[in-house]
Amino acid sequence: MLSVRIRPARALLALLLTALLASCATTPGAGPTPSAVRFAPAFGNAATLARQDAILSGQARSDNAREIDRLLATLDDATLARDAAALQAGDPLYNFAGRALQRRGLPLPRPFDRGTQWHFDAGNRPPAESDGYRPPMKVAVLLPLSGNLATAAAPVRDGLLAGYYGEHRRRPDVQFYDTTGTAAGATAAYARAAAEGADFVVGPLGRDEVSALFQQPQLAVPMLVLNRGAVAPPDGKAGFSLAPEDDGLAAAEYLLARERRMTLIIEGSDDNGRRASQAFRERFSERGGKVTRVISVAETPGDLSAILATASQEGVDSVFLAVRGGTARALTPQLALAGLGGKTRVGTSQLTSGTGKPVEDMALDGIAFPTETWTSRGVPALPAASVTGERVPTARGPAARLFAFGYDAWLLTAYLEKLALGANTEIRGATGRLQLDGFGNVVRTPSWSVFSGGQAVPVADGG
Repeated sequence: MLSVRIRPARALLALLLTALLASCATTPGAGPTPSAVRFAPAFGNAATLARQDAILSGQARSDNAREIDRLLATLDDATLARDAAALQAGDPLYNFAGRALQRRGLPLPRPFDRGTQWHFDAGNRPPAESDGYRPPMKVAVLLPLSGNLATAAAPVRDGLLAGYYGEHRRRPDVQFYDTTGTAAGATAAYARAAAEGADFVVGPLGRDEVSALFQQPQLAVPMLVLNRGAVAPPDGKAGFSLAPEDDGLAAAEYLLARERRMTLIIEGSDDNGRRASQAFRERFSERGGKVTRVISVAETPGDLSAILATASQEGVDSVFLAVRGGTARALTPQLALAGLGGKTRVGTSQLTSGTGKPVEDMALDGIAFPTETWTSRGVPALPAASVTGERVPTARGPAARLFAFGYDAWLLTAYLEKLALGANTEIRGATGRLQLDGFGNVVRTPSWSVFSGGQAVPVADGG
């Protein structure tokens, strides 16, 4: 079985970094004066780019942000933590540096610099409960209840309602609006919700819908969209997704945390496989890893023995499988024959697609993959996924992932203020641990499982 126990040295490093961050700021939000700071060269270059970020737009701004992320990714944990803590409040680089720390599971020295982008007192909300629970007064949920995306919307809707009705404290009024799965439908639904007094909006779900809304000049009502758009969330807006890119990023961090630096990628020919692979490549390379080669395969892969034999001679210490379960089953014997079967192997959440027969799935033994906390080990506030699936069709099989996603959308609605204004705050959701970065993006740390005896077995968090 694949070893997934956390290295004691990394746990110790996290404690040392926490102490370092505390020592670098004598008062909350304050850092050393600029003359006392001696930044690492890459950090200083990133600071220069961050100062011009606000005056850029469109693709130029996206490229600038990507370069900032690339520069920060070249820093080791201790240097990144030290220089981030030295930034003064309001420095435009801080939110980038804080996001880089979050992605590595490292603590922030202080809350993100959010300025006036959030207005949580709108709608006369009562004060927050002791655990941070402070939902809006009137929530509009924008989902494609008809059209091509209606099948995906149903489990999201039911998961949100499961969280809503499972809460016994004050709950907001909730109204659902059908976006029909189109950009025009989403903008019309948002306008109607705003006109009818909603003080918070959840959705829409489709990528085109999100992009269309984010390009609108006036979005007065705060919102939590449920997908990634073509542009970053505007001020006062948050984004939450289960995008394939997130699996790629999680897999890269998983391997880097285990000191794997030479990886072979095998990607599926579908959109999910390609997107996860691309995200993995970028993150892994930014952080100092090397992708030796990328092999694209069809759903039924052919004979790859020659190319795998060559790959095994290239110093590979790990394999990233951005493919479905059936494809992975066909690949594992070939990996073993090429001498790659004993390498650290990690997949995406797609790995469970087409599985369910332990005798056949034993071929997947040893492969780790990101998954939802609820489906892999359960969460206290929800019945077990197996039990819920028997009673609720929209929580059954592959739909369980979207059901968990909808449940977490409710949690984020109720605890968004806690995440936005605190430092190192998180909520334990059905899809994983949830935080909010300095740009309004929900950062999800998934749970992990590994195939053993043909069945998915949970891995201890942090292991």
